Amino acid sequence: MKIIRLESSNNFIFEKVVEWNYNWWGKKGEKSKDEISYLFEHSICKDRLPQTFVALINGEAAGMYQLSMTDDLFGRPDLYPWLINVYVDEKFRGKQVCRALMDTVSRNAKAAGCDELYLYTKHIGLYEKFGWEFVEEIRTFNEESPLERLYKLKINDDSMT
Repeated sequence: MKIIRLESSNNFIFEKVVEWNYNWWGKKGEKSKDEISYLFEHSICKDRLPQTFVALINGEAAGMYQLSMTDDLFGRPDLYPWLINVYVDEKFRGKQVCRALMDTVSRNAKAAGCDELYLYTKHIGLYEKFGWEFVEEIRTFNEESPLERLYKLKINDDSMT
């Protein structure tokens, strides 16, 4: 398995990332596939955030995450930067893709100049395995999941994961 930083929108990996996110949250949010594509075209920076990382297995996109200055968490502009859009393709679940992705977060965040990251999720017990600290339950103002868990990852000078 290889983790790459996505640097171009003119390839099948980019199209897969767009498809995942469109099906995962785009349709629900009444976004067009073009809107999702446009968003991701502007989420593949090299020297600053946002950046998109993709796990590849035998050249096939298996999962992803992004580092971003913003998130869709309404009401907490004081928190940034974020780990967002952590996703593993159903075909590759149970094959250590999430672990491989998470093992690169600190190194990639440090390279991007981050000294901490935030994420929010409804998952309990997943991110703790990768060094994330639970901060508090947080209001999302989302009807489907009005209360989720806020986590923080401290990026230190000796982070190599």
